[in-house]
Amino acid sequence: MTAAPKNAPWDDRVFIIAEAGVNHDGDMDKAFALIEAAAAAGADAVKFQTWLPGEIVGRFSHKVDYLERTTGVQESFYDLLERLRIGLEDTARLKAACEAAGVMFMSTPEGFDTLTYLTGDLDMAVVKIGSSEVNHSAFLTAAGKTGRPVILSTGASTLDEARHALTAVRAGGDPPVCVLHCVSEYPAPDGEMNLRALTTLSGELGVVVGLSDHSLGAEAAVAATAMGARVIEKHLTLDTAAAGPDHAASMAPDDFAALVRAVRRIEAMLGDGVKRPRPSEAANIPGIRRSVVALDALPAGTLLTAAHLGCKRPGTGAPPDDLPRLIGHRLTRALQPDEPVGWADVEPAGT
Repeated sequence: MTAAPKNAPWDDRVFIIAEAGVNHDGDMDKAFALIEAAAAAGADAVKFQTWLPGEIVGRFSHKVDYLERTTGVQESFYDLLERLRIGLEDTARLKAACEAAGVMFMSTPEGFDTLTYLTGDLDMAVVKIGSSEVNHSAFLTAAGKTGRPVILSTGASTLDEARHALTAVRAGGDPPVCVLHCVSEYPAPDGEMNLRALTTLSGELGVVVGLSDHSLGAEAAVAATAMGARVIEKHLTLDTAAAGPDHAASMAPDDFAALVRAVRRIEAMLGDGVKRPRPSEAANIPGIRRSVVALDALPAGTLLTAAHLGCKRPGTGAPPDDLPRLIGHRLTRALQPDEPVGWADVEPAGT
């Protein structure tokens, strides 16, 4: 197994993951097309899901409501996942396609065996753990032992559960960890997004945070970026009207590209937080600020009084706060009405 990267991918900029998930519908051609769409949209990574038969869903599993709505009742949850499953050899082909497209390959491991395969055989650089594993400590510790940066989703969990999950990951080592706020509904209702939980997770857990966004539109991802999210994960589909578990709550390629552009703009706008004039505005300061000016035509030698002086644009003279200190000085040159007065234009009265 190769050594883990020294830096997490979210260190340099917001890390944007196109969640292909199962939106390939079990069709490798669609999976390859999703990779190309993710790369064209500007995503940093495209993520799939990898599981072996029966590794995550047993035959007694039932579909949650959104799956009933999007897939119907004729097919069991177990059979649905078998139909959508991409095998290990084909998963390796997806990784090769990602490398060719210039986008990072990721896939969520759904069990110990697939975790070993993805991080060992395929040398996957970053481990993404889904919200369903938040109370699966042994698996979380195994993810931490890989040494890879770990992205941990915390959908449908409490703060204490998220803290426990983070502790479990770190019990396996000390990898870089990003904890994702998530609402595990598809689509997630606007009124339940609770984006302020990002601030809570960051402050309480002391970790880098991000958003696994199941809401409709780009607004939540953009807002999360402005709130300090370092990872944004959003479902990508080739057709939002297609039949299947996640298509309706996913973004079409053009919309995903617009989201990437918006996140990058917000990221650029955030800056470094130091309050100081920016390069674009520095040249405007003399034109928009006031300075001390002569209110009337004043001959050289005038002993300045408060009646002689005011504060107007431009800001090329003495700053307004200097006006009281200029009173009592003598002009060394004549001034026109509204002409700025600087310290070079006066001398002490007794000179």
